[in-house]
Formats: sequence, C-alpha cells, structure tokens
Amino acid sequence: MTKKYKFYGWENSESIHALNDEFRGINTPCDLYDALLNVWCEYSCTSRLRPKWSEENITVGQCSITSFLAQDIFGGEVHGIFRSEGNFHCYNVVDGKIFDLTSEQFQGEKLDYTNNPEQSREKHFANSEKKARYEYLREELRKFLVR
Repeated sequence: MTKKYKFYGWENSESIHALNDEFRGINTPCDLYDALLNVWCEYSCTSRLRPKWSEENITVGQCSITSFLAQDIFGGEVHGIFRSEGNFHCYNVVDGKIFDLTSEQFQGEKLDYTNNPEQSREKHFANSEKKARYEYLREELRKFLVR
C-alpha cells in the first residue's frame, strides 16, 4: 500500500524524478518531503512566522526555500500564490504537475494553484536572510542524507 501524504499534489508526484543524484536517496518529491521532516526547523522558518512555527506545524514559513530546493532537485518552475499579507506562497510545477511540499501549514485552507506567477530565485534571494535560510536547509539536507 502506498503511503499517503498531506502535501498538495502528492498523488501525482511519484512520476516526478530527480534530475541527477546530487542528493542521493531523493528520487521523488515524496522522498524529499520525508527527508525534510527531519530537517525543517525553527531556524529555517522565515523570521516573521517563527512565532507560529512548532513541531506540530513544521512546514510553516518554509515555502520559498523549500520550493527552490525542490527546483534544484527536480527542475521545473516555482510559482507563487499571492497572500493577503502581501507575500507569495511558493510551490512547484514540473512537467505540468503541481506539488506543494509546505501546503500543510494552511491547515485545510483551500489554495488556488491556477494562473499564479512564476517566482524568480534572484528576486527571492535578494533577501539575504532568505538566501541564508535556503543555504542552511540545503546543507542540513545533505548532512541528513549521509547519515
């Protein structure tokens, strides 16, 4: 029996495969999600949402750095859903298949994954705090995978 996941798009993500073996052991978005459950932490959460971060809501504030890390592994594009507080919630699109590894943070809120703008890595990483969190997440994933 296939394991069921809570992230948006998990059902179709098994057909998405890593572009190379840079992150050995990560073959599909489900593999990445399983590994990130051991890596996401309060430090990798964006500072403005850290008060909402908890072990019970581990994906909060992780969307952009997680989406760009997933893009490194699987290719495709990062898109963003505009949120009322003026930010974008990021997710991935690979070969027309959408997956959102951090959708659980919205605890049942239905997000609209249609017609959202592509997000620029350069624009997101112009924010040095976000770039540092992305580099931290990437390095912690590497460390976790060699255990």
